Parts: sequence; C-alpha cells; structure tokens
Amino acid sequence: YGRDLVAIARKAEGQNEIGTLKASFDKFKAEIEKTGNLHIQLSERIKEGVQKIEAFREHQREQRKKLEEIIEKLQKPKMLLHKKTMESKRLYEQRCKEAEEAEQAVGKKTNVATSTHRQSEKVMNRARLCRQAANLAEKQYKWNVDQLKEMCQDWESTYRSACEVFQQQESERINILRCVLWDHCNLLSMQCVQDDDCYEEVRKILEQCDIISDNNCFIKMKETACRPPAPIEFQSYSDLNANGGVKRVETKRLSVMLPGMSFSGYPEAGSNSAGSYTSAQQTGGGPEKYMVLYDFKAQEDDELSISKGQAVTITEKGEDGWWRAWRDGISGLVPGTYLTKISAQSHSTRLAAAHPDHNPIK
Repeated sequence: YGRDLVAIARKAEGQNEIGTLKASFDKFKAEIEKTGNLHIQLSERIKEGVQKIEAFREHQREQRKKLEEIIEKLQKPKMLLHKKTMESKRLYEQRCKEAEEAEQAVGKKTNVATSTHRQSEKVMNRARLCRQAANLAEKQYKWNVDQLKEMCQDWESTYRSACEVFQQQESERINILRCVLWDHCNLLSMQCVQDDDCYEEVRKILEQCDIISDNNCFIKMKETACRPPAPIEFQSYSDLNANGGVKRVETKRLSVMLPGMSFSGYPEAGSNSAGSYTSAQQTGGGPEKYMVLYDFKAQEDDELSISKGQAVTITEKGEDGWWRAWRDGISGLVPGTYLTKISAQSHSTRLAAAHPDHNPIK
C-alpha cells in the first residue's frame, strides 16, 4: 500500500499548473509520498514484530522438542518394562498354577495304596520343581514390578515437569501475542494520526489557493510587449547585396508634430523658419548648437530623451525630420521640429510669435 501511494504521488497530475494551485498540487503530492513512506516504515515495523514472533515460536518449538525427546526416551523403556512385567506376571501365575496342580497330585498319590514308592517320589519331585519355578517366577515378577514402579515415578516426574514447562510456554505465547497485537493496533492508530496530519497540511495549502492570484500569475507569465510586433516589410530583389544577403533597410520614421498643433499648423516643407519641419536636408559643415523647445521622451532604443531649455549638438540631419543629437556624451535621434538654432534669434522670435503658448523663452 505504501509503495502504491508513492507511485501514485510521483505520477500525479499538476505539472502544468501555476501559482497557488501548483503549490497545492506539489504539497498534495509531497504529503501523499510522505504518507506512502510512513506506511512502508509501518510495514517494516510490523514485519519486525512478525519476525520476533517467529523467533519466539522457533525457540518454544526447540524447547518443546527437547522435552518431548526426554519423555520419549523414558516412555519407551517404561512401555517395554511394563510389557515385561505383565509377561512375568502371566508366567508367575502359570507357575503357581502348575505348582498347585503338582502338589494336589502328590496328595492323591499318597492317598492311593496301590501307588508304588517310585511313582510317589516322581510326583513329589515334580511338585517340588514346580514350586521352585513358581518361586523364581514370583521373584522375577516382583523385581519387574519394582523396576516398573521406579520407572513410572521417573516418567511421571519428568512428564509433570514437561507439563509445567508447556504451561509456561503457553502463558508466554498468549502474553507475547497479546502484546504484539496491542502494539500493532497502536502502530495503526499512530499511522492514522500521521495520515490525518499530512492531509491537514494539504488542506492548509488549499486554503491559500486564490483564483485571482493564479489568473494574475498566468497573465504575468504569458504577457508580451506593450506594443504589437512590427509588420513584415517588403524587401525588393534589388536590395540584395553581392553575397546574397539583404542590404540594410533604413526604417522610415514618422515626423513628430509639435505639441498642441495639427498637421495643418505646420509650415510648408522647405521653409527656413525656426522650428519648422526640415525635409530632404543632410548635415553640412561641422556640428551646430540647438536649443530644445519642447520635451521629448524617447520611444525607441536609438532615440534620445530631451527636455525643454536644454542645449544639444546636432551632428546629422536626416531627410525624414529626425536629427542625431549629442547631449552629455549620449547620442540619439530627436525630432528636428523640437529644436531651434541658438545663434538665430530671429528664428526663436518668429516661432514664439507663431506659438505663444509653447514659447520656450519668457
């Protein structure tokens, strides 16, 4: 039973669960396996108890066998002596009967006058011999009876001692079996308590199982980026390089609107007014200093966050309106419409007049 519990615990479901329910499954399997191990230990203890009983019974069997052998050794000669005594008794009775018949015959011969002296003497000799034989048979019979009496006394003494030992063995057997059964019941009761403790641990962890927490855990594990992936762009065959690879495709960036303005509020492309959208213009000459008109927070890894009133150095001006700026040793792309050249005061004045709410100079 314990091995079956361990096998069930190791094959139980719940591997694909997450959160508190997974913890409940893990605890459940752990406690089931613990219960199985406890039952295995219980079976070992019961087996040890059975082995003790077997050893005890074997000891009693050997002790009983020795006593039975001793009794058997006394029993056989006693039976033989008893048989011999009964034969000697029968022989004694027969000899006594023959002696009486011979003596009676002597009396009859002495009463008969016609019997000769020789016949009388023969009858008397026969009577005398029969009496001697009867006396010998009587002595043998008495000796056998005395020997049988002594043998019976020894046998009875030994048998009484053996019965006392057998009674003691039976008392010990009953006592040890009673104790073993008692211990067995105690072990089973203790196992029941331990099983209930294991199940209580599972119930405690189940009380902590929370549906909302598990759902949030699933969302956190399976969540993706905040933005959907970029669409797959078409790559023309002409963009392939000589090695068969794909040439680097420049991603077109959307121009960023000025805060508080719509597309209709932008000046036309190619205008030289300050803060206007610059199109199709590459960087010429050395780096130029520009002042930030509006706050901009980087959205991509190659962009640079800037704040209103900061001074940045422009090294490149892209055709898409994104310029490469340097600030505090950090380089990144910023929208050109958010900048104004520091040396051109007229540009700043004109931009402030056009947009007083976003005038960086007060």
